[in-house]
Amino acid sequence: MKIAAPFLFLATLCPIVNDMTALAQSNPEKVRVILDTDANNELDDQHAIAYLLFNGDVFDVEGITVNRTQAGGGVDQHLAEAQRVVRLCGLDSKIPVRRGADKSFHEIQGRLGQPDFDGAEAVNFMIERARTADERRLVLLPVGKLTNIALALAKEPAIIPKVRVVWLGSNYPDPGEYNQVNDEPALNYILDTGVAFEIALVRYGKPSGTDAVRATLAEIRQNMPGTGPKVSPPETGRHGGEFSCFGDYSVNLFENIRLHGNPPSRALFDMAAVAVVKNPAWATHRVVPAPILKDSRWVDRPDNPRKIILWEDFDRNSIMADFYERMKKYRLAGRS
Repeated sequence: MKIAAPFLFLATLCPIVNDMTALAQSNPEKVRVILDTDANNELDDQHAIAYLLFNGDVFDVEGITVNRTQAGGGVDQHLAEAQRVVRLCGLDSKIPVRRGADKSFHEIQGRLGQPDFDGAEAVNFMIERARTADERRLVLLPVGKLTNIALALAKEPAIIPKVRVVWLGSNYPDPGEYNQVNDEPALNYILDTGVAFEIALVRYGKPSGTDAVRATLAEIRQNMPGTGPKVSPPETGRHGGEFSCFGDYSVNLFENIRLHGNPPSRALFDMAAVAVVKNPAWATHRVVPAPILKDSRWVDRPDNPRKIILWEDFDRNSIMADFYERMKKYRLAGRS
């Protein structure tokens, strides 16, 4: 689909800016959102889910979809972990969790006409929710690979003006990054559509990316025990044990993962992406012509009329403070 350059720029950029302006207002409408996650991969996905669900005054969470990346087992294990966290947040009867793609975009794209294609449940759910009569645009918030999102746009291009995609991924302008390398063709497909597309940059080891939004085990042990709503019966955790609230499960997740750095800590990448949708002031953003990946390396396209937004320089202290506050004073999410 070809669109004259000025119109493509306005169609892509202006809705994003309008959405961000609405969030900055004193009484903004709640944000419609679907979180797309590889929930069983590390521990940042679980914290992103809980943070999203405990901001019910900010978000209308329409559902959670899952996909499989290289770590964390098959897609059903990612599904089970997402369901576990939703139950620990006391919302299993209100927040649907849908099974998404097990394979890659290129492996699935040619089968989109079949009713039972890989990822159909999640992809069709995204399309259904995007087509719902609602003046608010739907935010698709992928915090893993982009397979489900690309499939939804490929199957139903008519939803492109109805959604805003905010992706946690990429070390741009450097190569690599876990979410990116798990399905680079899906990313390239999205970069060449007209969908409103934003990237919350990861940038391993650099202070400018979500890698800087880190928590130590001591900090988690100080802030998380006993927080969140109490659920019954208790949930069995991924590493065993029984848990009646997400706060206790958070401690267990940190106790069962390798920590890095000095002091030893773990990045909550995915939670930072949720945070900047909640409050754009917690990072800086810039508009750039959409680049493309060639042989897994970024190639800038300075004359490209299609623009995207890059998020960087995340306010770690404000994000973590808000997360801990919401764990103690949660407002449960759901559809309005």
